Amino acid sequence: MTSSTTSPAPTSPYLVLGAAVVLPASGHVILGVPVRGLQFLFFMVILAWVTTKIAPPDASFIGRHAGGFLIYALSILDAYKLARIRYAQWLHSARRDGDDAQSGIEPHT
Repeated sequence: MTSSTTSPAPTSPYLVLGAAVVLPASGHVILGVPVRGLQFLFFMVILAWVTTKIAPPDASFIGRHAGGFLIYALSILDAYKLARIRYAQWLHSARRDGDDAQSGIEPHT
């Protein structure tokens, strides 16, 4: 009798991507790293404020808050990257466990 030690499937990277786009830091919360998401939110606010102070008066809304939007984009990429890495690691371990059980061929020692 064999025991299955595979962990449950991680959250879909596309779900994390969608959540991160809709609401900043929510992708990190879904992944279980809310402190990292909070750090991104903090720097979004700080850099948006700094950019409003140094931007020219005739700049658009995006231009006046460009620092915050930059960190927002980086937080989306970071959440998606973390989700993809976790999913790839889970998939690799599931395939490795499945290959050992199905092939019946032992590795060389």
